[in-house]
Amino acid sequence: MKPSSTISQAISAAWSDMCRLSHDSRGAVAIIAGAAIVVLVGMAGLVADIGHAYAVQRALQSSSDAAALAGAQDITSPTLNQAITTANQWSATSGSINASSHQTVTMVSGYPALKCLTWTGVACAGANNANAIVVKQQSSINTWFASLFGVKTITVTATSTAGMGGGKPKPMNVMLVIDTTASMNSADTSCSIAGATRLTCAMAGARVLMNQLAPSVDQIGLMVFPGLSNTSQTKYEYDCSSNPHPSIANYAASPVYQVVPLSSNYRTSNTATTLNASSNLVLAAQGGGSGCTQGLDAQGGVGTYYADAITAAQNALTASGTPGAQNVIILLSDGDANAKSSNMPSGKASNQCHAAISAAQAAAAAGTWVYSLAYGAPTGQTHRTRRSSIRIHRTRRTVVLPGFSRFPTSSASSSPWRSRCFHRGCCRIAETGRWPAAGRPVPHRPRHETGGDYAKWGSG
Repeated sequence: MKPSSTISQAISAAWSDMCRLSHDSRGAVAIIAGAAIVVLVGMAGLVADIGHAYAVQRALQSSSDAAALAGAQDITSPTLNQAITTANQWSATSGSINASSHQTVTMVSGYPALKCLTWTGVACAGANNANAIVVKQQSSINTWFASLFGVKTITVTATSTAGMGGGKPKPMNVMLVIDTTASMNSADTSCSIAGATRLTCAMAGARVLMNQLAPSVDQIGLMVFPGLSNTSQTKYEYDCSSNPHPSIANYAASPVYQVVPLSSNYRTSNTATTLNASSNLVLAAQGGGSGCTQGLDAQGGVGTYYADAITAAQNALTASGTPGAQNVIILLSDGDANAKSSNMPSGKASNQCHAAISAAQAAAAAGTWVYSLAYGAPTGQTHRTRRSSIRIHRTRRTVVLPGFSRFPTSSASSSPWRSRCFHRGCCRIAETGRWPAAGRPVPHRPRHETGGDYAKWGSG
């Protein structure tokens, strides 16, 4: 037989075997199963490592909480660092009361640490001049499966902060800035007050606010836009007569925005259940009682522009607010910033919405909480909304406004103080709900609540 023939036969036989094997699927499942088992075992090992780390962290958090709470009891001690000593005794570090025989725990460098927090309403005291203590512990966990990939240990930490008792809400200086353009005279069929206009319903909400704050510590003032022609016109905004009407000025004529300065006589005491009918603020909010419910007058005629009113509110808070109190601006409007150039100061006719954003951001930078309510805005908007959990002060829901801070309102049924998109989407705000009508209860105590609607003003 020729060599070439032998080679050909060998190649042919090999090719036949390859073709036969290509159609033989026996054992394929075993290969797939083997590969899957490796993956499943790896995942199970990873879950075991993560689960172990989570369990250790929770135990570490519990001991950190215990240490912080124990240390907080001794913050007022005349002995220097006594609270730190107590916190260490109740920690999970070696030799301490909550030490674990199964895990090595150490205190992070610099902890426990005593703090003097300015937002708790509790004065700092004791030898360390503190009102809170922070405990931060850590533990290194040996891994099982992850060690095969070079991750030998996982470090978990737990932080806990405890403060002295006796906290109280921080006093507030609140300036209401209300739209009194002619559109606020429109009827509001959604208001729980029969036959109410938008202004009437808004003032009912303002009176609810006055019933919830504490006159012993909280001040409230009132501004309007358009502003008045001079200070002698302010009395017509809180008299008991529909005539004469206050004279308004266009935005270029240096209008007077403030109707009632910051005051605390809206109720006679913290325990009073009714408003003080002799207060100019209450009278302006249409709360003067039978025969004296005229209050604010919505005339309009010069368009809507609120940037300068925000600035005026911030200036008044800075000049006349109680030192150390939280300054707050609450702006309500039912329209876009769209005043005609003939009614505007030089150089301010364009970008009116952005001017309001800049004014509010300047106020926020000074520490003021700036809130905006868009009256009668359509619901269901989705501009830059987000949901979160946040601590609410004396209210039920919060909206975060023009990139600033917190924004309280309530969800009780009444006037539709809902948000809207101002000025072609320049100011984007999500639905905020409704402010309660007069007589509807609003929680007094701070609380946590999840699920409110939140949004920021966009930059346009």
